[in-house]
Formats: sequence, C-alpha cells, structure tokens
Amino acid sequence: MKKTLHIGSTGLLLASALVAGCAVGPDFKPPAAPATDRYTAHPFAPMLAADGAAPQAMASGRDIPAEWWSLFHSSALDALVRQALSANADLEAARASLRAAQDNALAQRGTLFPTIGLEANPTRQQVAPVLSSPLESGGDLYSLHTVQLNIAYAPDVFGGTRRQIESVQAQAEAARFELEAAQLSLTANLVSAVVQRAAVEAQIEATRAIVGLATAQLKLVRRQHELGDVGAPDVAAQEALLAQFEATLPPLAKQAAQLRNQLAVLLGRLPSDAEIPAIGLAELHLPAELPLSLPSQLVAQRPDVRAAEAQWHAANAQIGVAVAARLPSLQLSATSGSSALKFSQLFGAGTGFWSLGADLAQPLFDAGTLRQRQRAAEDTQVQAAAQYRSTVLGAFQNVADTLNALEADTAALGAQQRAEQAAEHSLRFARAQREAGATGSAAVLIAQLGWQQATLARVQAQAARLQDSAALMQALGGGWWNRVDDATGAAGPGERTADATRPPVR
Repeated sequence: MKKTLHIGSTGLLLASALVAGCAVGPDFKPPAAPATDRYTAHPFAPMLAADGAAPQAMASGRDIPAEWWSLFHSSALDALVRQALSANADLEAARASLRAAQDNALAQRGTLFPTIGLEANPTRQQVAPVLSSPLESGGDLYSLHTVQLNIAYAPDVFGGTRRQIESVQAQAEAARFELEAAQLSLTANLVSAVVQRAAVEAQIEATRAIVGLATAQLKLVRRQHELGDVGAPDVAAQEALLAQFEATLPPLAKQAAQLRNQLAVLLGRLPSDAEIPAIGLAELHLPAELPLSLPSQLVAQRPDVRAAEAQWHAANAQIGVAVAARLPSLQLSATSGSSALKFSQLFGAGTGFWSLGADLAQPLFDAGTLRQRQRAAEDTQVQAAAQYRSTVLGAFQNVADTLNALEADTAALGAQQRAEQAAEHSLRFARAQREAGATGSAAVLIAQLGWQQATLARVQAQAARLQDSAALMQALGGGWWNRVDDATGAAGPGERTADATRPPVR
C-alpha cells in the first residue's frame, strides 16, 4: 500500500537534508586480537638445535619478507615462483574475481546519486473519425514529436543505501584478501612440491643404491650356498629382502612423476609440454633464522582471517539494509520537455511541459516478510562472526602445529644424522677389517646396506625440516604486506583504508 503526494522546492530541500542522517543498523566494530602471548602450550625455544642437526634461530617479533621463499637461498626456486605468480590459472581467476568485486562496489556507489535520462518519442498517429482532430486542418492523421528529460532521486533517508554500499565494499575487501590467500597458497604449495620432489629423487637414488647392494649381497649368499656355507633358507631370505627393496622403487617413481605434473600445473602449463628443472636438496638451504610474528599480529597478517572479518562486516551491514526496508522510502522525480506536431517546432513557444513529484511509501502489511528478512540478516551476521572466530582459532592452530613440528622434526633430523654418521663409521670399520683379512665381503655389504638405509631416513627428515620452515611462513601470513608492487590494494596488517565503510585502525 502506498501514499503518493507532490511537494514543492521546500519539501525537496527538507528531504535532501534527511540524507545526512545516521544509517540504521549496527555499526561494525573490528574484533580485538586474542589476548595471548604465545602460540603453544609451553614456551617455545628461541633456538632449534639438536646434536648433528643444523640450528635455526626463532626471531620473535621479526617481520616476514614479502618473498619469504628467498630464505631458502635457491635462485632456481625463485625463478619457479616468479613463473607461477605470472601464469597460474587459479591466481588469474582470483584477480578477475577481485576486479569484479571492485567494479560492483563502484557501481553500487552510483545509487547515492540522481539518475538522469533523456527520452525522445516520435510517433505517427491517426485520430478516429468520430473524434475531433487536434490539427487546424481537421485531418485525422498526424505526427507528434516529444522530447523530455527525466530526473529521479531516492534520498537515502535511513541509510539503507549506504549500508548496502558498505556491504558491497566489504565484499570487495574480502575478495582482496582471498586473492592474497590464493597467492600464499600457490607459493607454499610450489615450495612444498619442490622440496618433496627433491626428497623423492634423493630417495630414489638411495633406494637404487640399496637395491644394488642387496643384489650384490644375494650373489654372495648364492655363492656361499654353492660352497655349502649357508643353507637354502638364507638364500630365500636374501631374495625376499631384495624384492622388498625393489618394490619400493615404483611408488617413488610414481610420486616423482605426480610431483612433476603438479609443478607443471602450478606453473600454468600442461604436464605434457612443460620442462620443469630438477632442484636437488643440496640446492635448498635451511633458513638459519625464522621470523616469528607476535600472536597479537597474527589475525592482522593472515589473509584468510582478514577475509573472514570482511565477510562478517558485509553481513553486519546487511542488517541495516533489512531494517531500512521496513521504514518509509521516498522517491523524488522531475520531468521537463517539449511536445510538437513538427520536429522543427520543438522547444518553441507553448510546446513545453514539466512536472515534479514525490512518492512516499511505507509498508503496512506484508505478513511478516520484512521482519523475517531482518531476522535472517541478524542470523547471518551471527554465523559470519562464528566463522571468523573459527578461522582465528584455525590460524593459531596452524602456527602451533608448525612450531611443534619444527621442534620434533629438528630432533628427528639430529637423530637421523647421528644414525647416518654411525652407519658410515661402521662401514669404514668393516672395510678396514676386510682389508686386514679379519672379515669377508658380506660384512661390508651389510654395513653398506645399513648406511644407505640411514641415508634414506636422513633425506626424509631433512625434507621435513625444509617443509616445516615453509609451512611456518604460510601459517604466519606470508609477508604480503611488505610487497612494494601490491596489485591487490589490500591494507596492511596495521592499517585500514580511509574509506568510511572500512574498519578503523586497531
């Protein structure tokens, strides 16, 4: 049900003045960071070191570089990351999504302003013979030319339009941080795949050496069996051991091929036509120092947390949109133009017309539709708030898990390096005893087999340390705020844009 009235210039000024009023609905208040001074249940050691393992210093409060992967000091890895950032399809999709969100935000701003349209309407008409003709000649066939300017304006009296703009701009902010999250995920996945591929290639090399040693051991056992020194069960046991070692090679080869295919796709290429340079573990250097952000900084650095906050902001603004829909709305209109029988007579004396109008509407009965939409908006805001808290908890869990992994894998690598060194010493002793005639070749082959197996375990532990370092950089946000050429336009962890719809500085 609507009520319509026409107002003069005084009413127009009054309605325009109402636009400067406050917007209905709750104002969004950015949440504070969790009140904690550490990530793990126990204080984390500032130095990660174990006997025989490379030490890593944890620099608490140190900022994360934008190109965090450069901490591994591998020019080949840096080149792959640059290729992925420029050609990855998922990243390009995220950039396009951001541009679309920004365009929608700019388009929504236009709803605050009047719309102006020009309309030209030439018609050819015939009057019924029984009616009087509008022409001096009395003819019943004539042309009518009409040109008019239409102006329409809906004053944002209760701020519903501004709340809608606020919501759309918050969604654009979420798209910015979703792009940052996509870029961080891309670089982290690429580094992880490079490390895994290097580790698998090293495992393949070590396994082939183990197979060679086991083959030599089998030949020796067979010769001893021919001489009657050992029985058939010993030969069968050695054959089974060789078969077990050989069976580990195909899965490793499959994993290496899949990692190569993954790298090709991350680089935006087809697996069939991509040349992916192999990067060995020796070319990837463990960062001597790992920056560790303060817990109070984490929520501002994690792009997924910032995106969840922006979604919460957008849902909060929708409450104001729903409230404004239940209040009176005002539509102002003005028309001015000219109508003539001949085109040349347009805008001549006596051809002009104009009108001013206002349409004031107040919903009176809708069976509770608008009230339920407001409740739905409030429920959506509660959902977004809960999702934000869940994202924050997940972020702290990521960092805690990675720190615990660093601690455990440091100890594991130290143990594996000591085991490898002990196996190497055993091999040297076995060779020395063979040269002195105190033992045979079998003891040397067994010692070599033990050394290769220890090397295989050390390779896996070394790769875990490298992956833990990359995972920590990802868990802390990846340093996107330190990029000089920030194409996303996202505000840094300690700032907010000057837009009135953006949250204030924390």
